[in-house]
Amino acid sequence: MKVEKLLVRKGFAGYFWTDRAAVKKGAQKDGLVYRGEPVTPGFKAIRVPAEAACILLILEDGQIAYGDCVAVVYTGGWGRDPLFAVDSYIPIIEKELGPLFEGYELRDFKTSAKYFDQLDIHGGRLHTAIRYGVTQAILDAVAKARKITMAEVIADEYGTTIARDPIPILGQTGEEFYSNTEKMILLRLPLLPHASIKTSEDFEELSDKLSWTRKRVTELAGKDYKPILHFDLYGTMGTFFNYSIPDMVDYFRKLEEESTPLELIIEAPVEMETQSDHIRMMRNLREVLAKEKINIKIVADEWCNTLDDVKRFVDEGAADMIQTKTPDLGGLNNAIEAVLYCQENGVLAYLGGSAAETERSAQICAHLALATQPRQILERPGMGVFEGTSIVLNEMQRALALIDYRSRAKKVRGLEHMGEGKGVGSKR
Repeated sequence: MKVEKLLVRKGFAGYFWTDRAAVKKGAQKDGLVYRGEPVTPGFKAIRVPAEAACILLILEDGQIAYGDCVAVVYTGGWGRDPLFAVDSYIPIIEKELGPLFEGYELRDFKTSAKYFDQLDIHGGRLHTAIRYGVTQAILDAVAKARKITMAEVIADEYGTTIARDPIPILGQTGEEFYSNTEKMILLRLPLLPHASIKTSEDFEELSDKLSWTRKRVTELAGKDYKPILHFDLYGTMGTFFNYSIPDMVDYFRKLEEESTPLELIIEAPVEMETQSDHIRMMRNLREVLAKEKINIKIVADEWCNTLDDVKRFVDEGAADMIQTKTPDLGGLNNAIEAVLYCQENGVLAYLGGSAAETERSAQICAHLALATQPRQILERPGMGVFEGTSIVLNEMQRALALIDYRSRAKKVRGLEHMGEGKGVGSKR
């Protein structure tokens, strides 16, 4: 299937971009915004609405494929590409990518995604957000050309098995911890609440929030509902305990006791200034937790942005679970390979993402999850819980319905062909 034209328009994503470096330096929150001067290059204020570049590929048969170029909430920091100011990148997409797509033959996803993901434009690769959005559109285009779901395209080209049920969804509360956690419990999400523990004040409340969540789970949903508790600490544990592993391990032991009988996952317990220091600290912490038989999994997030980063974290034993944060990885092909690399090497894969994505990127990642079967997937976009959860879950359910229908139809046709299926599903 050939592409006739690439179109791009500016849109908004589902949340804010935040200059986290400025927040860590003490910027004061004022309602939804922060007061003070931004620190990270490209930010005009510490918190701004996130933007998207919406990609449309017009195919030769008149079908249209869609993908959205987006970046994570904390764009521009921790080894990531610069802030994705869409107005400055749309001309690049139109001028550099537009001509390349006109008449381009989309024979398969894997080859085309790799080509555009690794494309050298004036001595450098395209921004990760652009590569993310463009490869989404490519995947959609190949699926439409083949008249199958995007999950089936991935499974076919990468030799994976599609899940029979939706992948477990992790919610994220954002700054509305209590009300959003209750939403997740009422929805009976398999993983919650994420919690976004970003400051020392937040961290001091972690123990109380964990205990409250455990109790509220039973109060609202009964004893038969046993979600996994997942808290993202954004490095605050390391800062609070001055990176003392014995002190952190003692605190982990306390958290394990407070979470029982529910399983507990802790994301980003520490954050170091360099990737090497970060990996070393995470690995040492993980080894001591294992030695002390503390049954809490730790998750790598920051400094784990590219496919090579994921492989390094896995190879060096720096985490029990890796968040493969899709917008940071650029092309969707990298996210697929990152999940598969984790699985091949005995590390749990968490198909992460960001509140600052769009409904389109969320839908496409739902297909990626079905095809690669990570341990869990983050609901997105936004921080409202219902919105992101409905987008991700409903897309998985739609895809599974189509896949199941076609699978059953093939079996019926096969039986009829053998003369054994007369009357199966037919009127007598």
